[in-house]
This record gives sequence, structure tokens and C-alpha cells, in this order.
Amino acid sequence: MKHFFTSITLLFLLSCKASNTNNKVIIIAHDDKNITYEGRIGKSETKQASELYWSGTSLKVNFNGISAKAILEDQNGTNYYNIIIDNQKIDVLKLKKGKHTYILADNLSSGQHSIELTKRNEWTYGTTLFYGFEIFGSKVVPPNEKKPLSIEFYGDSITTGHGNEDYSGEDKPDGNVTNNYMTYAAMTARTINAEYTCIARGGIGIMVSWFNMIMPEMYDRLNPNDATSKWDFKKHPDIVVVNLFQNDSWIVNHPEHEEFKRRFGKQKPSEKTIINDYQSFIKKIRTHYPKASIVCLLGNMDVTKEKSKWPSYVTSAIDQLKDNNIFTCFVPFKNTKGHPKVEEHQIIAKKLTTIIKSDIIKK
Repeated sequence: MKHFFTSITLLFLLSCKASNTNNKVIIIAHDDKNITYEGRIGKSETKQASELYWSGTSLKVNFNGISAKAILEDQNGTNYYNIIIDNQKIDVLKLKKGKHTYILADNLSSGQHSIELTKRNEWTYGTTLFYGFEIFGSKVVPPNEKKPLSIEFYGDSITTGHGNEDYSGEDKPDGNVTNNYMTYAAMTARTINAEYTCIARGGIGIMVSWFNMIMPEMYDRLNPNDATSKWDFKKHPDIVVVNLFQNDSWIVNHPEHEEFKRRFGKQKPSEKTIINDYQSFIKKIRTHYPKASIVCLLGNMDVTKEKSKWPSYVTSAIDQLKDNNIFTCFVPFKNTKGHPKVEEHQIIAKKLTTIIKSDIIKK
């Protein structure tokens, strides 16, 4: 009997040794073809790293192994990322300032896994450099099949996800309570299985913002911090969603605000000017993406409150364009304080997804 148990123990040890024989540290550089990126991604040639700026930017790799790390360098130590393993969100990663190696997953079961990072907060918190992954395993697995659709969003704090997980009543913008992955935009992209790009900043407008930059001055940037850094628009999305005017609708009624004075002087813009400025931005999008379906979205803060004129401005602008591939989606006022929470984002996503599926995908 003693020899029997000794034999079993030896077989177990040999089995464990054999199972780990092929495991090794695998370095996957930022520009490895097996990494899937979504969003506008820059490259630092001097540091040999990818640059991550925008809300919702993501990177993903498949591998056979039991642990994964990422080498990241954060500009300010204020960015937050979701860690998603096997398509399930498991943790929130707050970055430290400078270059560090972070454990993303450990003690995984043997076999194939995926690891993904998605940026929670907006670009104003600083740039993150991604150098690559360190995998302890047997091999890197090629990426999944390319998604059949791509969708690009232009928006403000609603689209970034400002405070959508903040239920304290404080409505904070920080990445621990702002989660772009759970915005209407990211939800819609996942529902229709589309590649996702988010070009957004809290407080921004089409005519005027709470600061000195408007969307027509930002929409074509690769690096949003650099006015000379231009996106090439070579990659054409199938669908573009524009969710703007919430901030314009407030600032046009605040003639004392410095941005009102800078953009308009002393005179509030006329309805004709509002319509023309919106139309002008949609024309810019159409110039870059002649075949894309465009959805002009409003909601669900008070820009769509009962008796608001702003939906009619959007409708008038679109009607005048006579473009059959432009659609509207107006989501009713949520009638709660602060920015939309996750549940209120779900309402927007449901209505937007319905329009996309019925009017665009089925065409």
C-alpha cells in the first residue's frame, strides 16, 4: 500500500511539472499584431509605446497561460482602467504616476484566456503609455475575428460617463466613479458587436463650451492635448453618433460667462445661427465619412426637457441637409439631478440601439 501511494504522489508531481514545462514569461510588445486596439491610438516612437488618451480606449490580447501583467506609464497618476478577463469585468486599476508593471490577472486556470484594459475616465486626466504585456504561459493566441461593424461617438460628459457610478449625490468626474465602459455609447457598441471609438469631453459644445475649445476644434485630433496632432480619418466607421448641444443650451443663456463673450460678444446667437452651426458640424462629419450612417442624438439631460427647443433645432438642421442616411434619436429628460447614472445610460442605449437595428443595420 505504501508503494501505491508513493507511486501516485510521484505521478502527480510529474504531471504538475509537465503541465508547467511549456509555461514561460512571454513579452508582447505594444505593436504586436496579436493585440487588438479600439479607439484613436497614438504611438511614441521615442519610448516605443502606444499612447492612450480618449475615454473608452481599449486593448486586448488572447493567450494560453495563468497570469498577465501590463507595463504602463501614466502622465499624472490619475487615470483608471477596467481589467476585463474572459469578457468579464473583474477589477478597477488606478495607475500611479510614472512607469510601472501592474498585475492584471494571476492564478488563472490552465487554458485560453483573454485580458482587456478599457479607459474609464476622460482625456483631461492625462495620457497613458502602454509598453506591452507580460504573460506567464505557453503561447499568445491570435485575436478574435474582426467585428462586423464600427461605431464612432462625438459627445460631452454624458458620453464620457461623468459620475455614472457615483451614487453619493456628489456627481464626481473621477475615474473611480466614472466608467465609460458602462455608458450608453459603449453599451450600444457591445450590443451591436461594433468596434468602438469615443471622442468626447465633459463641458464641450458645438458653438460654445465651458472652456476655450469646442467640438469642431477637437473632433479631428489624434492627441486631444495637441492642436497639431491630426487624425487621418482613413478608417471609416459604419455608424457615427453625435450627442452634443447640452452645454450649448446652457451657456447661450449666460451672457456673463467669459466663453459666451468670447464666442458671441454681447448678442445671444439666433435660432438660425444655432441651426446653421449644428448643420456645419454634421457636414464636416459627412465630408470625412461619405458612406456612414449618422445618428443625431439628444438626451437625456435637460436639453430634451419638455418645451425645450433644442430637438427642433437638430431636426431643422437635418431636414435642410436632405441626407437620407442621417437619423435622429431624442431621449426624454431623465428628471433626476446630476449626470446620468448607469441605469439611465441603459435607457439611452436601448433607444439608440433600437433605431440602429431598425433603420440602419436592416437597410
